[in-house]
Amino acid sequence: MHTTRHRWFVVAVFFAFMLLHQSDRLLISTLTPDIMRTFQITMAQMGAVSTGALIVAALFYPIWGYLYDRYGRAKLLALASFIWGATTWLNAIAPGYRAFLATRASTGIDDSSYPGIYSLIADYFPPKMRGKINGILELAMPLGFLAGMILALGLKDTIGWRGVFYITGVLGIILAAVIFFGVREPKRGGSEPEMAGIEMVTTYRFSWPTARALFSKRTLRPLYLQGFFGVFPWNVITFWFFTYLEKERGYSGTMLFVTMAVAVLVLAAGYPLGGALGDALFRRTPRGRLIVAGVGVLTGAVLLTLTLGVPATNQGLFLVMLALTALFIPFAAPNVVATVYDITLPEVRSTALAIQYLIESAGAALAPLIAGAIADRSSLHDAILLICVSTWLVCAFFFTFAARTVPHDLQVLRGQMYERAEREKAMRPQQA
Repeated sequence: MHTTRHRWFVVAVFFAFMLLHQSDRLLISTLTPDIMRTFQITMAQMGAVSTGALIVAALFYPIWGYLYDRYGRAKLLALASFIWGATTWLNAIAPGYRAFLATRASTGIDDSSYPGIYSLIADYFPPKMRGKINGILELAMPLGFLAGMILALGLKDTIGWRGVFYITGVLGIILAAVIFFGVREPKRGGSEPEMAGIEMVTTYRFSWPTARALFSKRTLRPLYLQGFFGVFPWNVITFWFFTYLEKERGYSGTMLFVTMAVAVLVLAAGYPLGGALGDALFRRTPRGRLIVAGVGVLTGAVLLTLTLGVPATNQGLFLVMLALTALFIPFAAPNVVATVYDITLPEVRSTALAIQYLIESAGAALAPLIAGAIADRSSLHDAILLICVSTWLVCAFFFTFAARTVPHDLQVLRGQMYERAEREKAMRPQQA
């Protein structure tokens, strides 16, 4: 069994990885106007830059998922961190738009490495805590966006956008060493309630029959379908919202920074809050996590509509409404991950989440490009509102269906883990 101190060390390391990785991945939003001026490109062409990285990430999700379930996850995550640093450096030296497009696409390789993080965390913490821990890790994403924005705004005028990429690339390589030497590999399934007090002797690994059985889980089907639409809003907002405030609402300087900082900080708080609420309601009903997820996306859709309707001259009201919207937007994220792991066997959890993210990426890859195309013909206001509200409503529909079937799938998994626990006891009779 791993000590409490080490498992929280692992959380801290992965939080740092996600924070700095998201800073690198999302600071391009802040640097978009500078990059567009450097290469003299349109919004649609800039949208294609993000789309290219998302397509590559989508292609690598099943690869990472299989590798994590088959081999040591900690060492593979160290490799992902090294790839992040190396590809970011290649992106920084791109001489023209085509090279920039290609090298930015290569950064998508490590963007799809997150299933290994959640799989490791699931083997360090029991189900009743996973929503909260996932929420803590996922608050690194908006904080990473804020850190990237601060880094970009503070340094782009002195070292240029290329210099900013050099810095984040170095951080990726440093973290690769920390993960490689500092994170230990836990037993798969060792944190499940049925395994409490049992020293596991069996090593469970990926198998194709177990992986194929994922598609027989009725809860995963609507979760996978909602995933196609679920990250449209996140990709549109992170990629285009900075530009929207600058170009269509006339924000600049201090007000631009304050508005984004407040929104991102409140958004960050929404991840652990949503995860904690999901854990609390999960203790009362197996549908608890999905109820919190559904309420989050519906509330976000209503509040965003009201927020974008605030006149550009009323910056105070816009800030308040934007912050309120940001609080509910991330409620679904930690609860979806926790639900996937609530109903899947430990040796295919990376694969199960990789499939979720693959389907999400298939939809999200189109989001920045579609938003840019709509903006070229209409406005970023219309693009953001249309894409976010419509997809959140679709997600709420699929969460409703998933909530109906999750109790059955959860019960099946608990039965499977009980059978494994009994086999482990039989192999170590002195522990019975």
